[in-house]
Amino acid sequence: MITRRTLAGLVVSTALAPALARAQAWNPRRTETFTEGFPAAGRRPWAAEVPQLRVGLLGGENEADRMGRFGAYRELLERTFGVPTRLFPASDYAGVLQAFSAKQIEVAALGPSGYAGAWLDTNGGVEPLLTAQEADGSISYVAVMIVRADSGIASLEQMRGKSLAWADPNSTSGYLIPRFALRRQGIAVDGTGFFSRTGFGGGHEQAVVAVLQRQYDAAVTWASGQGDVNQGYSRGNLRAMVDKGMLDMRQMRIIWTSEPIVNGPHTARTDLPAAFKEDWRRFHLTLPKAHPDIYRQVERGAGTGYREVRHQDYELIVEIRREEMAARRRRS
Repeated sequence: MITRRTLAGLVVSTALAPALARAQAWNPRRTETFTEGFPAAGRRPWAAEVPQLRVGLLGGENEADRMGRFGAYRELLERTFGVPTRLFPASDYAGVLQAFSAKQIEVAALGPSGYAGAWLDTNGGVEPLLTAQEADGSISYVAVMIVRADSGIASLEQMRGKSLAWADPNSTSGYLIPRFALRRQGIAVDGTGFFSRTGFGGGHEQAVVAVLQRQYDAAVTWASGQGDVNQGYSRGNLRAMVDKGMLDMRQMRIIWTSEPIVNGPHTARTDLPAAFKEDWRRFHLTLPKAHPDIYRQVERGAGTGYREVRHQDYELIVEIRREEMAARRRRS
């Protein structure tokens, strides 16, 4: 059980709890100080063990937009490493986790909860390689609860008796962390003790659309928490929807924001060659400078690039995930 801890422990900064601070006593490489150029094109020796590169894509966005955003990224990976590269879009987060367990994909960018779930499901068979940095150089984001601006709801307390859409059961900002935080505020997140009902929107984008269409009073989703809120912040689901013309932030009101959450990692199977994992790191550390348009597409906005991470950065998320899984078993 998690006791006497707050979500502030999830942010990777000098304010970390001592245990997490010790886990960060290393010097991770990051885009802004990485001096090597973009990797030269050419087939790598590891291709004998990885004859094709299969990249999992999380759900939460309509498939046409998702494949469109990642099309140039896939082509660049294929040109750079000289192996056929395929994208595996899943209808939900669970599909990518299952693909890792079945060794049907090599890599995927996961949310923190998704990484924790994959790590638990595979008994440590996946590892984090690097994560996105925000505009201020941090590697954290936030969960936000949004309502329609014309709903009359201006605070979390006014959500009593109202309906709430979660994004996905394997989402960190769209499920795990809001539930964790709200329970510790004394708000019942199961049944009808506080909300009139809760349900799943089918993904981040779909949950926001459900609020726009008045199917739910509120939804939780992810945002960088930085930049202009009227543009959906600098990065995240809201920003992506604004950029695609699906959302005008004047239609919405944010009534709750979580403490910072460590960004999710680019995740690879641990049984892959070390040289492949190093090439993956170098490709992404140099991507924002070498191919800024592709970088912005895959990250749904802009930041300062990428930074290496380790499993220690996600230990608290793993612990919270275990607690949530135990709670589900008790409810069933």
